[in-house]
Amino acid sequence: KILNELRSEGALRGVRVVSFATVAEEDNDGGGPMFIMRKALANAAPRDIPDAVILTEGTGDATDGACAIYRGQRGRMQIELTVTGRSCHGSMPHEGLNPLEFAGAIVKEAADRNASGEGFLTDPFLGRGTRTASWAHLDTPSDCAVPERFTVRFDRRLTVGETPDAALADIEGLASVAAARDAGLTVTVCIPDYTEPSWIGTPSDNAQVYAGWATPADHPSIHTASQAYDAVVAPTITQPGDAGMLRQNARVGAWIFSTDGVGYPLPSENPGMDVPPQKQWVQAGAYVHPPMFGFGPGIEQNTHKIGECVDSREMQCAVALIARFPSLYAQNRGVA
Repeated sequence: KILNELRSEGALRGVRVVSFATVAEEDNDGGGPMFIMRKALANAAPRDIPDAVILTEGTGDATDGACAIYRGQRGRMQIELTVTGRSCHGSMPHEGLNPLEFAGAIVKEAADRNASGEGFLTDPFLGRGTRTASWAHLDTPSDCAVPERFTVRFDRRLTVGETPDAALADIEGLASVAAARDAGLTVTVCIPDYTEPSWIGTPSDNAQVYAGWATPADHPSIHTASQAYDAVVAPTITQPGDAGMLRQNARVGAWIFSTDGVGYPLPSENPGMDVPPQKQWVQAGAYVHPPMFGFGPGIEQNTHKIGECVDSREMQCAVALIARFPSLYAQNRGVA
């Protein structure tokens, strides 16, 4: 609305703004952008290839302050472990092989290794990789029987240098996994596929691996975002505070959690579109992606909690920066 109202003042000079809203981010991180980048924009004309992406999830920290400019995040994957045993009546447990009890030992060992940091890498910018048990399903005839099968999923956050294959191997190598197999149970470890269609029926069929990303601190998009903050956000903050309050100086950081940004990276060898050099996309190992950053209201530490809320004073800051960024970015790149 602001961009349209300020057309006469050059708010849209040299730019085209496209906005997407997604509804399945939590279930299938990046599923919407994956569809856009790999299907809708396949073989796209240069004008349709994004020059920059702004993600609007909350970029506030309970200690460092609200409404920061976030230029990266760790990757994410799901690891599914299934332990299959032998069911029998609960009065004679020695006749069976209890997958729930053996899986319990596996979950405990995995948690202990995460707590100690054993088997995880740390990046100075994005932080340490982590893992936690996040979902489980038990197949059992009744609550007075030894179950037949127990399935658990681990939410694994991948930092720089960590790979899905290595994360799978880490679970495969747990002593408790070997103990279960030695006792006669079957243990399988895999990456599950996401197959649920979208709310309008668009098919989805992707492995639940979502690439991390980082836009370099010296990229023009990050410089422009900081410049926009200084121009239209900082002057409105007349009483800056501490902890999770707004700051007068732009803070640049990274998300702890995951966002739809994981859906934008494309394979470097075959991105599916011819990206002009002037787009200044980011090359990161086997992937390439448009320059991205996040700016939005909300404190990360409040997410997924009862009582989660957003300070309405942060909304105007987010709206202001997002409205100022497009034409300023075009101006800085000399295309306005």
